[in-house]
Formats: sequence, C-alpha cells, structure tokens
Amino acid sequence: MTERALLGPRLDTDADSVERDLVRLVLTVVELIRQLMERQALRRVEHGDLTDEQTEALGLGLMRLEEAMRELRERFGLSAADLNLDLGPLGTLLPE
Repeated sequence: MTERALLGPRLDTDADSVERDLVRLVLTVVELIRQLMERQALRRVEHGDLTDEQTEALGLGLMRLEEAMRELRERFGLSAADLNLDLGPLGTLLPE
C-alpha cells in the first residue's frame, strides 16, 4: 500500500473551498448559539420572566438574526443542512 493510500483523501486547499469551509464553520457556531438563545428566550417567555416589551424586542432580535443567517447562507451557497455537522456516533450537532 502506498503512503498516499494510507493517508486517505487529501484536503482540498484551494482558496475558494478554504473560504467556504471557514464560513460554514463560523455560521455553524453562530447557528448553534442562535438556537440556544431562541430556546432560552422561549423558556423565559413561558415562565413569565419578561415584560411584553422585552418579549417583543427579543422576538424582533431573533427574527433579524435568523434573516441575517439566511442571507449569509444564500451568499455563500449553503443550506441550513450544510451547517448541521455530523459528529459521528454522537449524531448531528444541531437538532433536526
């Protein structure tokens, strides 16, 4: 067996794929944080911890963040599924 065969497939290191992969990783982290913030906001709303004004502001902020994420995914040709990293036996990073 050759050394190349032992190393497995080579990484694609052209500038475009490196940029896209970096954007994908950054957007994945942002999406994870966005989803966590959304779940926490829902819990706070359900428990009555927020005023009506705070609930409105929080909802508006989350909607704007979701829209910004959609625009960035479109700009870099990524789908929401592209951001859901496969963690092997642990499953996927983001809920389906």
